[in-house]
Amino acid sequence: MSNPLIIYTDGSSRGNPGPGGYGIVLQWGENRKEISQGFRFTTNNRMELMGVIVALESLTRNDIPVTIYTDSKYIVDSVEKRWLDGWIKTDFKGGKKNKDLWTRYYQLSKKFKIKFIWVKGHADNALNNRCDELATSAADGKNLIEDIGYNS
Repeated sequence: MSNPLIIYTDGSSRGNPGPGGYGIVLQWGENRKEISQGFRFTTNNRMELMGVIVALESLTRNDIPVTIYTDSKYIVDSVEKRWLDGWIKTDFKGGKKNKDLWTRYYQLSKKFKIKFIWVKGHADNALNNRCDELATSAADGKNLIEDIGYNS
């Protein structure tokens, strides 16, 4: 079995809703890549989830295990406690938010063996802190794009 691909993600929103961004650090062995993007108007939870989705969409292989570290209990609990499975079965009945992103994640998740690990945010985890820097810099940046799913 090969080493897992390690992914750290974080999301940020200035105001909630407000300008936001995500930050990603992908690490596989000695290789490391950083990704970030800012949005004009969004929420923190959307950016947390967008970070996970973009990280998975950036992968060119799906035959290696993936470990995702995030400080988002929203994401970890939704997946690990299988809330998402229920939302999918009921088509997000009851007004569950972020259907567009959760559906996108759910389809992606079928391609990978994913393990989520929750980390405390704004603590002593260097890669989580780096993702926070990337996310907040993206939210504060000039090249903000529209979060079409939030606006619709």
